[in-house]
Amino acid sequence: MLLVVVGVLASIVFGVVTASVESSLGPHEARYDVTADSTVTVDLGPLGELLIDSPLPLGLGVTITVHEIPASFVQLDQATTLSGLSEDLDRYVQFFSAPQTTISDVTRALLIDAGVRAVTAFALLVVAWSLLVVLLGRARREELAHRLRPHERQVALGSVLALLLLVVVAPQVDEGEDSTAVASPVFDGTPLEGAQVTGRLGGVIDTYGASALATYRDSQAFYEKADTALKEQWDATSSAVALAGRLAAPGGGAPTGVAASAPDLLTVVVMSDLHCNVGMAPLVTTLVKRSGASLVLDAGDTTMNGTAVEQYCVSTFAKAVPKGVDLVVSPGNHDSADTSAKYAKAGARVLHGEVTTVDGLRILGDRDPNETRAGQGTSAGQRTEAEEGADLAATACDDDDGVDLLLIHTPWVGDPTLDQGCAPAQISGHLHKRVGPAQVGQGIRYVSSSSAGATLGQPTVGKLHGTAELTVLHWNPQTRRFVDYQVVQIDTDATAHVLWPRPWPVAVPVVEPDVLAPGVLGPQPTVGPTSPTTPSPTPSAAPSDLATAD
Repeated sequence: MLLVVVGVLASIVFGVVTASVESSLGPHEARYDVTADSTVTVDLGPLGELLIDSPLPLGLGVTITVHEIPASFVQLDQATTLSGLSEDLDRYVQFFSAPQTTISDVTRALLIDAGVRAVTAFALLVVAWSLLVVLLGRARREELAHRLRPHERQVALGSVLALLLLVVVAPQVDEGEDSTAVASPVFDGTPLEGAQVTGRLGGVIDTYGASALATYRDSQAFYEKADTALKEQWDATSSAVALAGRLAAPGGGAPTGVAASAPDLLTVVVMSDLHCNVGMAPLVTTLVKRSGASLVLDAGDTTMNGTAVEQYCVSTFAKAVPKGVDLVVSPGNHDSADTSAKYAKAGARVLHGEVTTVDGLRILGDRDPNETRAGQGTSAGQRTEAEEGADLAATACDDDDGVDLLLIHTPWVGDPTLDQGCAPAQISGHLHKRVGPAQVGQGIRYVSSSSAGATLGQPTVGKLHGTAELTVLHWNPQTRRFVDYQVVQIDTDATAHVLWPRPWPVAVPVVEPDVLAPGVLGPQPTVGPTSPTTPSPTPSAAPSDLATAD
Protein backbone atom coordinates (compact mmCIF):
# COMPACT_ATOMS: atom_id res chain seq x y z
CA MET A 1 0.00 0.00 0.00
CA LEU A 2 2.89 2.34 0.77
CA LEU A 3 4.36 1.68 -2.65
CA VAL A 4 1.01 2.41 -4.29
CA VAL A 5 0.58 5.68 -2.38
CA VAL A 6 4.14 6.76 -3.18
CA GLY A 7 3.66 5.82 -6.82
CA VAL A 8 0.38 7.74 -7.13
CA LEU A 9 1.74 10.87 -5.44
CA ALA A 10 4.97 10.76 -7.42
CA SER A 11 2.98 10.38 -10.64
CA ILE A 12 0.77 13.36 -9.76
CA VAL A 13 3.82 15.50 -8.98
CA PHE A 14 5.45 14.44 -12.23
CA GLY A 15 2.27 15.16 -14.23
CA VAL A 16 1.84 18.63 -12.71
CA VAL A 17 5.43 19.87 -13.01
CA THR A 18 5.80 18.60 -16.59
CA ALA A 19 2.40 19.72 -17.94
CA SER A 20 2.69 21.64 -21.21
CA VAL A 21 0.18 22.92 -23.79
CA GLU A 22 0.18 24.98 -26.96
CA SER A 23 -2.23 27.92 -26.93
CA SER A 24 -2.32 31.65 -27.69
CA LEU A 25 -1.20 34.80 -25.92
CA GLY A 26 -2.79 37.88 -27.46
CA PRO A 27 -1.67 37.98 -31.11
CA HIS A 28 0.88 35.17 -30.69
CA GLU A 29 1.00 31.43 -30.45
CA ALA A 30 2.78 30.26 -27.32
CA ARG A 31 3.75 27.22 -25.28
CA TYR A 32 2.74 27.06 -21.60
CA ASP A 33 4.96 24.92 -19.33
CA VAL A 34 4.37 24.40 -15.61
CA THR A 35 7.50 25.06 -13.53
CA ALA A 36 8.49 24.96 -9.86
CA ASP A 37 10.03 28.44 -9.53
CA SER A 38 7.02 30.40 -8.16
CA THR A 39 7.14 32.73 -11.17
CA VAL A 40 5.09 33.35 -14.29
CA THR A 41 7.72 33.97 -16.98
CA VAL A 42 6.77 35.31 -20.41
CA ASP A 43 9.74 34.47 -22.62
CA LEU A 44 9.97 36.78 -25.64
CA GLY A 45 13.20 35.33 -26.94
CA PRO A 46 15.80 37.94 -27.95
CA LEU A 47 13.63 40.75 -26.55
CA GLY A 48 13.86 39.48 -22.97
CA GLU A 49 11.41 38.21 -20.34
CA LEU A 50 8.48 39.46 -18.28
CA LEU A 51 8.55 38.08 -14.73
CA ILE A 52 5.43 38.02 -12.50
CA ASP A 53 4.89 36.44 -9.10
CA SER A 54 2.88 33.26 -9.64
CA PRO A 55 -0.60 32.96 -8.10
CA LEU A 56 -0.34 29.15 -8.19
CA PRO A 57 -0.02 27.14 -4.94
CA LEU A 58 2.92 24.99 -3.77
CA GLY A 59 5.49 27.23 -5.42
CA LEU A 60 4.35 26.34 -8.91
CA GLY A 61 4.84 28.73 -11.81
CA VAL A 62 4.38 28.85 -15.57
CA THR A 63 6.79 29.64 -18.40
CA ILE A 64 5.08 31.08 -21.49
CA THR A 65 7.31 30.81 -24.53
CA VAL A 66 6.13 33.10 -27.33
CA HIS A 67 6.91 31.53 -30.71
CA GLU A 68 6.64 34.46 -33.09
CA ILE A 69 9.32 36.93 -31.99
CA PRO A 70 11.82 37.03 -34.90
CA ALA A 71 15.42 36.37 -33.90
CA SER A 72 16.38 39.21 -36.25
CA PHE A 73 15.13 41.66 -33.62
CA VAL A 74 18.42 41.14 -31.81
CA GLN A 75 20.19 43.00 -34.61
CA LEU A 76 17.61 45.81 -34.86
CA ASP A 77 17.60 49.14 -33.12
CA GLN A 78 14.79 49.96 -30.71
CA ALA A 79 12.87 52.16 -33.15
CA THR A 80 12.72 49.35 -35.70
CA THR A 81 11.69 46.90 -33.00
CA LEU A 82 8.81 49.14 -31.96
CA SER A 83 7.72 49.53 -35.57
CA GLY A 84 7.75 45.78 -36.02
CA LEU A 85 5.62 45.24 -32.91
CA SER A 86 3.19 48.13 -33.34
CA GLU A 87 0.81 46.19 -35.57
CA ASP A 88 0.19 43.85 -32.62
CA LEU A 89 -1.22 46.65 -30.44
CA ASP A 90 -4.83 46.03 -31.44
CA ARG A 91 -4.55 42.33 -30.72
CA TYR A 92 -3.08 42.96 -27.27
CA VAL A 93 -5.95 45.33 -26.49
CA GLN A 94 -8.42 42.65 -27.58
CA PHE A 95 -6.64 40.05 -25.45
CA PHE A 96 -6.56 42.14 -22.29
CA SER A 97 -10.23 43.07 -22.79
CA ALA A 98 -11.09 39.45 -21.96
CA PRO A 99 -7.98 37.69 -20.55
CA GLN A 100 -10.07 35.44 -18.31
CA THR A 101 -11.09 33.39 -21.34
CA THR A 102 -7.50 32.58 -22.27
CA ILE A 103 -6.63 31.90 -18.61
CA SER A 104 -9.59 29.54 -18.31
CA ASP A 105 -8.78 27.70 -21.55
CA VAL A 106 -5.09 27.33 -20.69
CA THR A 107 -5.81 26.20 -17.12
CA ARG A 108 -8.23 23.55 -18.34
CA ALA A 109 -5.76 22.34 -20.97
CA LEU A 110 -2.90 22.18 -18.43
CA LEU A 111 -5.03 20.19 -15.98
CA ILE A 112 -5.98 17.71 -18.70
CA ASP A 113 -2.35 17.37 -19.82
CA ALA A 114 -1.18 16.95 -16.21
CA GLY A 115 -3.80 14.24 -15.67
CA VAL A 116 -2.77 12.37 -18.80
CA ARG A 117 0.90 12.56 -17.84
CA ALA A 118 0.19 11.41 -14.27
CA VAL A 119 -1.84 8.40 -15.43
CA THR A 120 0.84 7.53 -17.97
CA ALA A 121 3.61 7.82 -15.36
CA PHE A 122 1.74 5.60 -12.89
CA ALA A 123 1.05 3.05 -15.60
CA LEU A 124 4.77 2.97 -16.46
CA LEU A 125 5.64 2.51 -12.78
CA VAL A 126 3.22 -0.43 -12.56
CA VAL A 127 4.70 -1.97 -15.71
CA ALA A 128 8.26 -1.44 -14.43
CA TRP A 129 7.39 -2.97 -11.05
CA SER A 130 5.74 -5.95 -12.71
CA LEU A 131 8.77 -6.54 -14.93
CA LEU A 132 11.07 -6.28 -11.93
CA VAL A 133 9.00 -8.85 -10.03
CA VAL A 134 9.12 -11.26 -12.96
CA LEU A 135 12.86 -10.79 -13.57
CA LEU A 136 13.81 -11.30 -9.91
CA GLY A 137 11.94 -14.54 -9.53
CA ARG A 138 10.22 -15.85 -6.44
CA ALA A 139 13.33 -17.04 -4.63
CA ARG A 140 15.19 -13.76 -5.00
CA ARG A 141 12.12 -11.76 -3.91
CA GLU A 142 11.77 -13.82 -0.73
CA GLU A 143 15.48 -13.35 0.03
CA LEU A 144 15.25 -9.56 -0.38
CA ALA A 145 12.07 -9.41 1.70
CA HIS A 146 13.77 -11.35 4.48
CA ARG A 147 16.73 -8.92 4.53
CA LEU A 148 14.49 -5.80 4.45
CA ARG A 149 11.98 -6.97 7.05
CA PRO A 150 13.99 -5.74 10.09
CA HIS A 151 14.26 -2.28 8.45
CA GLU A 152 10.65 -1.86 7.26
CA ARG A 153 9.91 1.06 9.60
CA GLN A 154 13.02 2.99 8.59
CA VAL A 155 12.33 2.40 4.87
CA ALA A 156 8.72 3.58 5.24
CA LEU A 157 9.71 6.70 7.17
CA GLY A 158 12.48 7.51 4.72
CA SER A 159 10.11 7.14 1.76
CA VAL A 160 7.55 9.48 3.32
CA LEU A 161 10.22 12.10 4.13
CA ALA A 162 11.63 11.89 0.60
CA LEU A 163 8.17 12.37 -0.86
CA LEU A 164 7.51 15.38 1.39
CA LEU A 165 10.85 16.83 0.31
CA LEU A 166 9.88 16.39 -3.33
CA VAL A 167 6.41 17.91 -2.95
CA VAL A 168 7.09 20.77 -0.51
CA VAL A 169 10.75 21.70 -0.49
CA ALA A 170 11.76 21.30 -4.15
CA PRO A 171 9.35 23.94 -5.55
CA GLN A 172 10.65 26.44 -3.01
CA VAL A 173 14.24 26.27 -4.20
CA ASP A 174 15.31 29.76 -5.19
CA GLU A 175 17.23 29.72 -8.42
CA GLY A 176 18.38 33.29 -7.77
CA GLU A 177 16.94 36.52 -9.09
CA ASP A 178 17.96 37.85 -12.46
CA SER A 179 20.07 40.87 -11.69
CA THR A 180 18.98 42.46 -14.95
CA ALA A 181 15.27 42.28 -14.09
CA VAL A 182 13.74 45.69 -13.37
CA ALA A 183 10.17 46.48 -12.28
CA SER A 184 8.50 48.58 -14.99
CA PRO A 185 6.58 51.68 -13.82
CA VAL A 186 4.23 51.23 -16.78
CA PHE A 187 2.39 48.53 -14.82
CA ASP A 188 1.76 50.71 -11.76
CA GLY A 189 -1.91 50.66 -10.83
CA THR A 190 -2.62 47.51 -12.91
CA PRO A 191 -2.86 43.81 -12.00
CA LEU A 192 0.74 43.50 -13.28
CA GLU A 193 2.14 46.06 -10.83
CA GLY A 194 5.61 45.01 -9.72
CA ALA A 195 6.23 42.83 -12.78
CA GLN A 196 9.90 42.73 -13.76
CA VAL A 197 11.34 42.82 -17.26
CA THR A 198 14.72 41.82 -18.64
CA GLY A 199 16.71 42.67 -21.75
CA ARG A 200 15.43 44.89 -24.53
CA LEU A 201 11.85 44.18 -23.45
CA GLY A 202 12.23 46.82 -20.74
CA GLY A 203 12.70 49.59 -23.28
CA VAL A 204 9.93 48.25 -25.49
CA ILE A 205 7.43 48.18 -22.60
CA ASP A 206 8.42 51.60 -21.27
CA THR A 207 7.90 53.17 -24.69
CA TYR A 208 5.18 51.01 -26.17
CA GLY A 209 3.35 49.62 -23.14
CA ALA A 210 2.03 52.96 -21.93
CA SER A 211 0.24 53.45 -25.24
CA ALA A 212 -1.22 49.94 -25.13
CA LEU A 213 -2.44 50.33 -21.55
CA ALA A 214 -3.98 53.73 -22.29
CA THR A 215 -5.85 52.25 -25.25
CA TYR A 216 -6.95 49.32 -23.10
CA ARG A 217 -8.26 51.57 -20.32
CA ASP A 218 -10.14 53.78 -22.81
CA SER A 219 -11.66 50.68 -24.40
CA GLN A 220 -12.78 49.25 -21.05
CA ALA A 221 -14.36 52.54 -20.00
CA PHE A 222 -16.13 52.86 -23.36
CA TYR A 223 -17.79 49.45 -23.21
CA GLU A 224 -18.72 49.79 -19.55
CA LYS A 225 -20.49 53.04 -20.41
CA ALA A 226 -22.16 51.43 -23.44
CA ASP A 227 -23.33 48.45 -21.37
CA THR A 228 -24.91 50.75 -18.79
CA ALA A 229 -26.62 52.72 -21.55
CA LEU A 230 -27.97 49.51 -23.11
CA LYS A 231 -29.50 48.39 -19.81
CA GLU A 232 -31.19 51.77 -19.28
CA GLN A 233 -32.49 52.07 -22.83
CA TRP A 234 -33.77 48.49 -23.00
CA ASP A 235 -35.72 48.91 -19.78
CA ALA A 236 -37.14 52.27 -20.89
CA THR A 237 -38.18 51.01 -24.33
CA SER A 238 -39.66 47.79 -22.94
CA SER A 239 -41.79 49.80 -20.53
CA ALA A 240 -42.98 52.07 -23.35
CA VAL A 241 -43.83 49.11 -25.60
CA ALA A 242 -45.77 47.42 -22.80
CA LEU A 243 -47.69 50.64 -22.12
CA ALA A 244 -48.54 50.99 -25.82
CA GLY A 245 -49.91 47.46 -25.78
CA ARG A 246 -52.17 48.20 -22.85
CA LEU A 247 -53.43 51.44 -24.41
CA ALA A 248 -54.04 49.97 -27.88
CA ALA A 249 -57.67 50.22 -28.97
CA PRO A 250 -59.59 46.89 -28.78
CA GLY A 251 -59.45 45.15 -32.13
CA GLY A 252 -57.12 47.80 -33.53
CA GLY A 253 -53.92 46.11 -32.56
CA ALA A 254 -50.75 47.84 -31.42
CA PRO A 255 -48.70 49.76 -33.97
CA THR A 256 -45.42 48.54 -32.54
CA GLY A 257 -45.49 44.76 -32.73
CA VAL A 258 -46.33 44.30 -29.05
CA ALA A 259 -47.16 40.67 -29.79
CA ALA A 260 -43.53 40.13 -28.83
CA SER A 261 -44.58 40.01 -25.20
CA ALA A 262 -46.63 36.82 -25.66
CA PRO A 263 -45.20 34.13 -23.35
CA ASP A 264 -45.32 31.28 -25.89
CA LEU A 265 -43.00 32.96 -28.38
CA LEU A 266 -39.35 31.97 -28.82
CA THR A 267 -37.04 34.96 -28.28
CA VAL A 268 -33.91 35.01 -30.44
CA VAL A 269 -30.90 37.37 -30.42
CA VAL A 270 -28.97 37.80 -33.69
CA MET A 271 -25.34 38.92 -33.92
CA SER A 272 -23.03 38.98 -36.92
CA ASP A 273 -19.58 40.11 -38.09
CA LEU A 274 -18.16 40.44 -34.58
CA HIS A 275 -14.60 40.30 -35.97
CA CYS A 276 -13.04 39.51 -32.61
CA ASN A 277 -14.28 42.69 -30.93
CA VAL A 278 -14.50 41.06 -27.51
CA GLY A 279 -15.41 44.41 -25.98
CA MET A 280 -18.96 43.74 -27.19
CA ALA A 281 -19.21 40.44 -25.28
CA PRO A 282 -20.67 41.98 -22.07
CA LEU A 283 -23.31 43.79 -24.15
CA VAL A 284 -24.32 40.50 -25.77
CA THR A 285 -24.78 39.04 -22.29
CA THR A 286 -26.85 42.04 -21.20
CA LEU A 287 -29.16 41.88 -24.23
CA VAL A 288 -29.73 38.13 -23.93
CA LYS A 289 -30.61 38.45 -20.24
CA ARG A 290 -32.74 41.59 -20.64
CA SER A 291 -34.70 40.20 -23.60
CA GLY A 292 -35.18 36.76 -22.03
CA ALA A 293 -33.79 35.08 -25.16
CA SER A 294 -33.32 31.32 -25.16
CA LEU A 295 -31.42 31.24 -28.47
CA VAL A 296 -28.53 33.27 -29.93
CA LEU A 297 -27.71 33.15 -33.65
CA ASP A 298 -24.23 34.09 -34.88
CA ALA A 299 -24.31 34.78 -38.62
CA GLY A 300 -20.56 34.45 -39.03
CA ASP A 301 -17.24 36.32 -39.20
CA THR A 302 -16.69 35.96 -35.47
CA THR A 303 -12.93 36.22 -36.01
CA MET A 304 -10.71 38.43 -38.16
CA ASN A 305 -8.57 35.84 -39.90
CA GLY A 306 -9.56 32.39 -38.65
CA THR A 307 -6.15 31.80 -37.03
CA ALA A 308 -5.39 29.61 -34.04
CA VAL A 309 -4.47 32.63 -31.91
CA GLU A 310 -8.05 33.88 -32.25
CA GLN A 311 -9.48 31.02 -30.21
CA TYR A 312 -9.94 33.44 -27.30
CA CYS A 313 -12.35 35.41 -29.52
CA VAL A 314 -14.78 32.55 -30.09
CA SER A 315 -14.36 31.32 -26.50
CA THR A 316 -15.19 34.80 -25.19
CA PHE A 317 -18.36 35.10 -27.24
CA ALA A 318 -19.43 31.55 -26.39
CA LYS A 319 -19.04 32.36 -22.69
CA ALA A 320 -20.94 35.64 -23.19
CA VAL A 321 -24.06 33.57 -23.87
CA PRO A 322 -25.61 32.78 -20.46
CA LYS A 323 -25.91 29.18 -19.34
CA GLY A 324 -29.08 27.51 -20.57
CA VAL A 325 -29.19 29.61 -23.74
CA ASP A 326 -28.38 27.86 -27.03
CA LEU A 327 -25.83 29.34 -29.46
CA VAL A 328 -26.04 28.40 -33.16
CA VAL A 329 -23.29 29.55 -35.55
CA SER A 330 -22.95 29.73 -39.32
CA PRO A 331 -19.22 30.42 -39.95
CA GLY A 332 -18.28 33.32 -42.23
CA ASN A 333 -15.57 33.89 -44.80
CA HIS A 334 -13.18 35.29 -42.16
CA ASP A 335 -13.64 32.20 -39.96
CA SER A 336 -11.92 28.86 -40.49
CA ALA A 337 -12.34 25.18 -39.70
CA ASP A 338 -9.95 25.65 -36.76
CA THR A 339 -11.84 28.52 -35.13
CA SER A 340 -15.15 26.78 -35.81
CA ALA A 341 -13.86 23.71 -33.98
CA LYS A 342 -12.85 25.95 -31.05
CA TYR A 343 -16.34 27.52 -31.11
CA ALA A 344 -17.94 24.09 -30.97
CA LYS A 345 -15.63 23.04 -28.13
CA ALA A 346 -16.72 26.16 -26.21
CA GLY A 347 -20.36 25.06 -26.45
CA ALA A 348 -21.69 26.47 -29.74
CA ARG A 349 -23.62 24.47 -32.32
CA VAL A 350 -21.67 25.06 -35.54
CA LEU A 351 -23.69 24.36 -38.67
CA HIS A 352 -22.16 22.10 -41.32
CA GLY A 353 -24.96 21.70 -43.85
CA GLU A 354 -27.34 19.90 -41.53
CA VAL A 355 -30.62 20.87 -39.87
CA THR A 356 -30.51 21.49 -36.13
CA THR A 357 -33.58 22.00 -33.92
CA VAL A 358 -33.68 24.42 -30.97
CA ASP A 359 -36.94 24.81 -29.04
CA GLY A 360 -38.87 23.63 -32.10
CA LEU A 361 -37.09 26.04 -34.51
CA ARG A 362 -35.48 24.04 -37.33
CA ILE A 363 -32.34 25.80 -38.58
CA LEU A 364 -30.26 24.98 -41.68
CA GLY A 365 -26.87 26.50 -42.43
CA ASP A 366 -23.28 25.88 -43.44
CA ARG A 367 -19.87 27.55 -43.37
CA ASP A 368 -19.28 30.25 -45.96
CA PRO A 369 -18.02 28.93 -49.32
CA ASN A 370 -15.32 31.65 -49.47
CA GLU A 371 -12.21 32.13 -47.35
CA THR A 372 -10.80 35.62 -46.70
CA ARG A 373 -7.35 35.97 -45.13
CA ALA A 374 -5.39 39.13 -44.42
CA GLY A 375 -2.79 39.76 -47.08
CA GLN A 376 -4.09 36.89 -49.21
CA GLY A 377 -7.46 38.19 -50.38
CA THR A 378 -10.51 36.00 -50.86
CA SER A 379 -10.40 32.54 -52.37
CA ALA A 380 -13.01 29.89 -53.00
CA GLY A 381 -13.29 27.01 -50.56
CA GLN A 382 -14.19 23.46 -51.46
CA ARG A 383 -17.42 24.63 -53.13
CA THR A 384 -18.48 27.68 -55.08
CA GLU A 385 -21.31 29.92 -53.91
CA ALA A 386 -23.60 28.39 -56.54
CA GLU A 387 -22.73 24.83 -55.50
CA GLU A 388 -23.29 25.49 -51.80
CA GLY A 389 -26.53 27.34 -52.56
CA ALA A 390 -27.78 24.34 -54.55
CA ASP A 391 -26.78 21.92 -51.77
CA LEU A 392 -28.62 23.97 -49.13
CA ALA A 393 -31.71 24.17 -51.32
CA ALA A 394 -31.68 20.41 -51.88
CA THR A 395 -31.34 19.75 -48.13
CA ALA A 396 -34.15 22.17 -47.26
CA CYS A 397 -36.52 20.98 -49.98
CA ASP A 398 -35.96 17.29 -49.22
CA ASP A 399 -36.44 17.63 -45.45
CA ASP A 400 -39.73 15.97 -44.50
CA ASP A 401 -40.12 18.08 -41.33
CA GLY A 402 -39.42 21.36 -43.09
CA VAL A 403 -36.86 24.11 -42.42
CA ASP A 404 -37.95 27.23 -40.52
CA LEU A 405 -34.79 29.31 -40.90
CA LEU A 406 -31.81 29.43 -43.23
CA LEU A 407 -28.77 30.84 -41.38
CA ILE A 408 -25.97 31.55 -43.86
CA HIS A 409 -23.29 34.25 -43.76
CA THR A 410 -23.32 35.51 -47.37
CA PRO A 411 -26.89 36.57 -48.23
CA TRP A 412 -27.19 35.49 -51.87
CA VAL A 413 -25.97 31.94 -51.15
CA GLY A 414 -29.47 31.34 -49.79
CA ASP A 415 -31.28 32.55 -52.92
CA PRO A 416 -31.97 29.05 -54.39
CA THR A 417 -33.58 27.96 -51.11
CA LEU A 418 -35.79 31.07 -50.91
CA ASP A 419 -36.64 30.98 -54.61
CA GLN A 420 -38.02 27.46 -54.26
CA GLY A 421 -39.92 28.32 -51.09
CA CYS A 422 -38.08 25.71 -49.01
CA ALA A 423 -37.42 28.09 -46.10
CA PRO A 424 -39.75 30.91 -45.06
CA ALA A 425 -36.94 33.03 -43.56
CA GLN A 426 -33.22 33.66 -43.93
CA ILE A 427 -30.77 35.52 -41.67
CA SER A 428 -27.34 36.58 -42.92
CA GLY A 429 -24.52 39.07 -42.35
CA HIS A 430 -21.42 39.86 -44.42
CA LEU A 431 -22.45 43.27 -45.78
CA HIS A 432 -21.80 45.23 -42.57
CA LYS A 433 -25.10 47.01 -43.13
CA ARG A 434 -28.69 46.14 -42.28
CA VAL A 435 -30.90 45.20 -45.21
CA GLY A 436 -34.55 44.21 -44.88
CA PRO A 437 -36.31 42.18 -43.75
CA ALA A 438 -37.67 41.96 -47.28
CA GLN A 439 -39.07 39.34 -49.59
CA VAL A 440 -36.67 37.39 -51.78
CA GLY A 441 -38.20 34.63 -53.86
CA GLN A 442 -40.80 32.89 -51.70
CA GLY A 443 -39.26 33.87 -48.33
CA ILE A 444 -38.14 36.80 -46.18
CA ARG A 445 -34.46 37.66 -45.90
CA TYR A 446 -32.88 39.76 -43.14
CA VAL A 447 -29.26 40.92 -43.35
CA SER A 448 -27.80 41.90 -39.98
CA SER A 449 -25.34 44.75 -39.74
CA SER A 450 -22.01 44.27 -37.94
CA SER A 451 -22.37 43.69 -34.20
CA ALA A 452 -18.82 45.06 -33.77
CA GLY A 453 -19.39 48.33 -35.59
CA ALA A 454 -17.08 47.01 -38.30
CA THR A 455 -16.36 49.39 -41.15
CA LEU A 456 -14.14 48.74 -44.14
CA GLY A 457 -10.48 49.47 -43.54
CA GLN A 458 -10.89 50.00 -39.79
CA PRO A 459 -9.87 47.66 -36.94
CA THR A 460 -12.57 46.26 -34.67
CA VAL A 461 -10.78 46.91 -31.39
CA GLY A 462 -10.85 49.72 -28.91
CA LYS A 463 -13.77 52.09 -29.19
CA LEU A 464 -16.37 51.45 -31.87
CA HIS A 465 -15.52 52.86 -35.30
CA GLY A 466 -19.09 52.46 -36.52
CA THR A 467 -22.55 51.71 -35.14
CA ALA A 468 -22.81 48.18 -33.76
CA GLU A 469 -26.16 46.42 -34.16
CA LEU A 470 -27.84 43.43 -32.55
CA THR A 471 -31.36 42.23 -33.31
CA VAL A 472 -34.03 40.61 -31.16
CA LEU A 473 -36.55 38.37 -33.00
CA HIS A 474 -39.66 36.54 -31.83
CA TRP A 475 -40.80 33.29 -33.44
CA ASN A 476 -44.21 31.68 -33.10
CA PRO A 477 -43.95 27.88 -32.76
CA GLN A 478 -47.64 27.44 -33.72
CA THR A 479 -47.48 29.28 -37.06
CA ARG A 480 -43.75 28.48 -37.48
CA ARG A 481 -43.17 32.08 -38.56
CA PHE A 482 -41.34 35.08 -37.11
CA VAL A 483 -43.61 37.68 -35.55
CA ASP A 484 -41.46 40.78 -35.20
CA TYR A 485 -37.90 42.11 -34.97
CA GLN A 486 -36.28 44.77 -32.80
CA VAL A 487 -32.98 46.48 -33.64
CA VAL A 488 -30.53 47.49 -30.89
CA GLN A 489 -27.79 49.99 -31.78
CA ILE A 490 -24.60 51.02 -29.94
CA ASP A 491 -23.12 54.24 -31.33
CA THR A 492 -19.54 55.46 -31.43
CA ASP A 493 -20.19 57.75 -28.45
CA ALA A 494 -21.18 54.74 -26.26
CA THR A 495 -24.88 55.63 -26.37
CA ALA A 496 -27.51 52.94 -26.95
CA HIS A 497 -30.70 53.05 -29.03
CA VAL A 498 -33.33 50.35 -28.64
CA LEU A 499 -35.77 50.71 -31.52
CA TRP A 500 -39.39 49.65 -31.15
CA PRO A 501 -40.40 46.20 -32.38
CA ARG A 502 -41.62 46.09 -35.97
CA PRO A 503 -43.79 43.38 -37.57
CA TRP A 504 -41.96 40.74 -39.56
CA PRO A 505 -43.11 40.87 -43.23
CA VAL A 506 -45.40 38.22 -44.62
CA ALA A 507 -44.22 36.72 -47.89
CA VAL A 508 -46.65 37.06 -50.80
CA PRO A 509 -46.82 34.05 -53.15
CA VAL A 510 -44.93 34.80 -56.37
CA VAL A 511 -46.87 33.99 -59.53
CA GLU A 512 -44.70 32.57 -62.30
CA PRO A 513 -45.15 34.45 -65.63
CA ASP A 514 -45.68 31.26 -67.66
CA VAL A 515 -48.87 30.38 -65.80
CA LEU A 516 -50.55 33.73 -66.59
CA ALA A 517 -52.95 34.27 -69.45
CA PRO A 518 -51.35 35.72 -72.61
CA GLY A 519 -50.92 39.48 -72.41
CA VAL A 520 -51.70 39.62 -68.69
CA LEU A 521 -48.91 40.96 -66.53
CA GLY A 522 -50.42 39.60 -63.33
CA PRO A 523 -50.19 41.02 -59.82
CA GLN A 524 -46.79 42.16 -58.62
CA PRO A 525 -45.68 40.91 -55.20
CA THR A 526 -45.52 43.39 -52.38
CA VAL A 527 -43.21 43.20 -49.42
CA GLY A 528 -43.69 44.02 -45.80
CA PRO A 529 -42.11 46.89 -43.90
CA THR A 530 -38.35 47.24 -44.17
CA SER A 531 -35.76 49.46 -42.59
CA PRO A 532 -36.48 53.09 -43.52
CA THR A 533 -32.80 53.74 -44.11
CA THR A 534 -31.82 50.76 -46.26
CA PRO A 535 -33.12 49.46 -49.60
CA SER A 536 -34.55 45.99 -50.00
CA PRO A 537 -32.17 43.57 -51.69
CA THR A 538 -32.96 41.49 -54.74
CA PRO A 539 -31.53 38.11 -55.72
CA SER A 540 -29.43 39.86 -58.36
CA ALA A 541 -27.89 42.27 -55.87
CA ALA A 542 -24.85 40.14 -55.13
CA PRO A 543 -22.37 41.72 -57.60
CA SER A 544 -23.05 45.31 -56.51
CA ASP A 545 -23.05 44.42 -52.81
CA LEU A 546 -19.68 42.73 -53.08
CA ALA A 547 -18.03 46.13 -53.14
CA THR A 548 -19.19 46.82 -49.59
CA ALA A 549 -18.92 43.30 -48.18
CA ASP A 550 -16.10 42.09 -45.96
